[in-house]
Amino acid sequence: MSDALNLPAEARERAGKGASRALRRDGRVPAVIYGGKEEPTMIHVEAKELVRQLGTGHFMNSIVMIELGGKSVRTLPKDVAFHPVTDRPTHVDFLRLSKDAKVEVNVPVVFSNEEKSPGLKKGGVLNIVRHELDLICEADKIPSEIVIDVTGKDVGDSIHISEVTLPAGSESAITDRDFTIATLVAPSALKKAEGDTSTAAAAAEVPATEQGGEEEATEE
Repeated sequence: MSDALNLPAEARERAGKGASRALRRDGRVPAVIYGGKEEPTMIHVEAKELVRQLGTGHFMNSIVMIELGGKSVRTLPKDVAFHPVTDRPTHVDFLRLSKDAKVEVNVPVVFSNEEKSPGLKKGGVLNIVRHELDLICEADKIPSEIVIDVTGKDVGDSIHISEVTLPAGSESAITDRDFTIATLVAPSALKKAEGDTSTAAAAAEVPATEQGGEEEATEE
């Protein structure tokens, strides 16, 4: 499971573009906590700390404990807006979580035991179709990644969601099809070599009489 992050915050008294611009000039980022059958709570957080947590690579699928007014609010980041030029965060939406809540998150995929894949050992390439899986997870059991074992996979094989054992408390958000996560394909160099071999073999199969006939026609 992704480690919980702690993010200090302060209440935001005023909304609107002017107030938000003032906060950003002071090194703060406006944000809002919503959901949980409660009224939205307007807050602002330190820009540097937010950028640091975004840099962890797992901010969007981590529980974030918002420290506000001496209390901790359990949340999940749902959206981060960025400035189109500077790429700095300009606003964050946090979803308030109840103890037994289930949330939809995108969890990264990693592959293991590549040295035990016959296809990869002979030069095949793992073509990753989905770098993340769309999962519905219990809020306190969000995995940091999904590990997929490629032991025994050969060129031409595919890996589908039905082959993946998801952690307890997680299930695929896509249930209407057995979608492909990755395929094992031959490298282009190998395909070219196979093509050259086929051409040479085809030429070798041309009857000698046909070759001789072409030579005679040339002499005439």
